[in-house]
Amino acid sequence: MVRTRVIQTLFAYYKDSDKTVTTARKELTKSFADTYDLYFMLLDFINELTAYAQQQLEEQIGRARATHSNWQPNRRFVANRLAQQIFDNRTLRSRIMEQHLSWDSGMPAVVEIYRQLTESDFYNEYMNAETCTYEDDKRLWRLIFQHLLANSETLNDALDELEVVLDKANWTTDADVVISYVIKTIKRYQEDSTPDTPLLEMFDNEDELDFAKKLLETSLKGHEEYEQLINAHLKGWDADRIAYMDRIILETALAEILEFEDIALTVSMNEYIELAKEYSGDKSYMFINGILTEILRELKHDGSCMKALTLK
Repeated sequence: MVRTRVIQTLFAYYKDSDKTVTTARKELTKSFADTYDLYFMLLDFINELTAYAQQQLEEQIGRARATHSNWQPNRRFVANRLAQQIFDNRTLRSRIMEQHLSWDSGMPAVVEIYRQLTESDFYNEYMNAETCTYEDDKRLWRLIFQHLLANSETLNDALDELEVVLDKANWTTDADVVISYVIKTIKRYQEDSTPDTPLLEMFDNEDELDFAKKLLETSLKGHEEYEQLINAHLKGWDADRIAYMDRIILETALAEILEFEDIALTVSMNEYIELAKEYSGDKSYMFINGILTEILRELKHDGSCMKALTLK
């Protein structure tokens, strides 16, 4: 995700002539914070869905009383122990309040996903099982995120709306990756976890943020040099017709390959080819792989890049 953020920031920077290098730096930092806020929002979705279920249950209880029915409510979902632990988590509650995060504009999605949940086989098996352990409570929420929220158009529509209301970016594109972080968090919880249970950090380590900042700076500083290298190896391609995203990916890849000596060539090549598959045209990854390979062969020949010596 670090390289993705740098590429997105560079794309916006070069597309908007009013942006400055200072603006690009600030936008890069904000993009990481926005993704981290999405992590907390999706964790808080557990609370929102549970609260909505509680509301529906209370309405059913009210109707049963009004009709003098002997219907007995099934409170298993609203009493889910993992959900209660997430609600009690002090770091989550603090972040939600400090950043003024709210699902208010996304409530239609909460309602629709609750409907989908109650119609799912795994939910009904959970609700009707003879016994329910803490692991059963955890498993239910893993299944909700895996089967109802991952690749969910309903969720993406809500996040699209919330991006505008909360002034965030990339939430719809980041959703499935961040959902994997939420599932990882759920797996870490234990029955004796307390309200002070640590959540995931924004970065695995501070080196990731330093890398992102340096990669952005290096890409901006070497823009003209990388552009010339690319143009010199197009071989029949019209430079003006190269997709802009392809150029950004190529320039960023060159910045990393030429300036970050501690990152293996194969790692850099693979990372940017995968980025091309995800963010550019259907065949862009082959074009990018070809151009990078040609540039590196030249650098290997003249010995100007030690990494290129590992190129077969």
